[in-house]
Amino acid sequence: MNETRSTCPYCGVGCGVVIESEGSQITGVRGDPEHPANFGRLCSKGSTLHLTAAASITKQTRLLTPMRRAARGKAPRAIGWDTALDDIAQRLTNTEPDRIGLYISGQLLTEDYYVFNKLAKGLLGTNNVDTNSRLCMSSAVAGYKATLGADAPPCSYEDLAHARTVFIAGSNTAWAHPILMRRLEDAKRANPGQKWIVVDPRRTETAEVADLHLQILPGTDVALFNGMAHLLLWESLADRGFIDAHTNGLDKLRDMVRNCTPQLTAQLCGIKEEALVQAVRWFGQNTPTLSLYCQGLNQSTSGTDKNAALINLHLLTGQIGKPGAGPFSLTGQPNAMGGREVGGLANLLSAHRDLNNVQHRAEVAALWGVDDVPSKPGKSAVEMFQAAADGEIDVLWIVCTNPAQSMPDQAMVRRALARCPFVIVQEAYATTATTAYADLLLPATTWGEKDGTVTNSERRISRVRAAIDAPGLARHDWRIAVGVARRIEALRSSPRTLFAYETPESIWNEHRESTRGRDLDITGLSFAILDHAGPQQWPFAQGSTHGAARLYSDGVFPTADGRAMFSAATARPTAEKRDAHYPFSLTTGRLRDQWHSASRTGTLGRLFGHASEP
Repeated sequence: MNETRSTCPYCGVGCGVVIESEGSQITGVRGDPEHPANFGRLCSKGSTLHLTAAASITKQTRLLTPMRRAARGKAPRAIGWDTALDDIAQRLTNTEPDRIGLYISGQLLTEDYYVFNKLAKGLLGTNNVDTNSRLCMSSAVAGYKATLGADAPPCSYEDLAHARTVFIAGSNTAWAHPILMRRLEDAKRANPGQKWIVVDPRRTETAEVADLHLQILPGTDVALFNGMAHLLLWESLADRGFIDAHTNGLDKLRDMVRNCTPQLTAQLCGIKEEALVQAVRWFGQNTPTLSLYCQGLNQSTSGTDKNAALINLHLLTGQIGKPGAGPFSLTGQPNAMGGREVGGLANLLSAHRDLNNVQHRAEVAALWGVDDVPSKPGKSAVEMFQAAADGEIDVLWIVCTNPAQSMPDQAMVRRALARCPFVIVQEAYATTATTAYADLLLPATTWGEKDGTVTNSERRISRVRAAIDAPGLARHDWRIAVGVARRIEALRSSPRTLFAYETPESIWNEHRESTRGRDLDITGLSFAILDHAGPQQWPFAQGSTHGAARLYSDGVFPTADGRAMFSAATARPTAEKRDAHYPFSLTTGRLRDQWHSASRTGTLGRLFGHASEP
């Protein structure tokens, strides 16, 4: 039996796993006791990974050879890789850049992400490359950038043990991030004085074990946080020294929350006034305070405002940059962080650079060896599918995600897939809803077969390693992209290739160089260090001996003047209100044991046994 250390492919906790394999078959999996994210623990999904990789399931569900449909509605037929890649290269070369769209995934490895970003923006000349992370993490990105200056979660998992107050908002942590919940339970046992406040319209498993459950009305998060800011200021619980030395914008925030009295806030949110006051006192007095938040804040029409309004509370109290304190966004997907690091969104460029910044575009162009990076904003995920539905996209390349099931406005998405002249689906599974719309199907590798890196919620980079060879003719995502890129270069008679990659490490090394001098500088890291010293947090600049456990401990933020900025967003009501005719509000949630659209977890019957209904 062989053993291979790797990383779980599910949520953003980034747990280490040890894969057991014999020949071409994965036979077992257990938690890696040396990985600093989970220290050997695994949740129900992670502990059954080997069962979802069983040969019988692979035979039934996996896409194992390139396939092409002669016409929509016809059964696809097997073709060779050369034929498939030549076809894609020809179509992309003959299509206007603005009429090409690439929709990729937070489940890709950093190396996959990097190549697709470079292929779109550096070779094809389009910024129409976006990811399903847009749906879950873009609000967190925008909230961090608007207040702290960079997309950089300032905390570490070790802060769970140091916090005296844990403020959980919009997250059923017990189901969505079970291993972090176990670590929280450990912290509470070691420190019974630790208080848990849970903000959630639902009575979740997490809320049931809270010291205080603020069961707010759906959509009133900003009203709650602004009301808390009012109390922190008017009850003299704010840290004036920190505010004066390290922030801007207090006057505007104070004027905005002046009328957000406890009575009004409690009425808007549907909670008791005394519960609101108790939450604020714990937040401001029972310190250090750590906030944990996820999709309940992010997946909203006011998601950025929700994130920023919560971060305000940490800036008001100086609860950031110290053990046990800070606003900690919990990442949904296993490598949404890595995707953001390489600029895998329509408005970003490599190493947390912004597309609308002339200097940033010039830096990336120089790094890639191209004349320029297009300045026209790309289409975000929903915009891309709306454009396809309107007949404005001619080639849609979908990688490792299932928009025909997971995107909002399903009628529009399916209309887009049906209308787009040429749809490429690059996928490990032949059974997803999206594969039915594909003109060309490309078989990709998945967990246990891939090699590269991912970054988890606490900025920790972990190695993903292959335990077995790819089944059938499946190829790594980055290698498929490189194959297309080189064919496009040949069609253009390019004198040299921009994609001279033969290993994931060679891609990662180029990504590493792009981070030099940036907030996520990893020029001191290497695959060798990751292989011998284990997972590491960024930044890890050249000359460093270790990464940074937490950020902003010196009170200096990555803004023009080094100061954080308060957000003064006002609370907006939901688009539709409940009334006697429509008395229910529907909110999003998830099953504990299922993942995304269940392409992998849905193959295992036992993972449906936890809940009898959604």
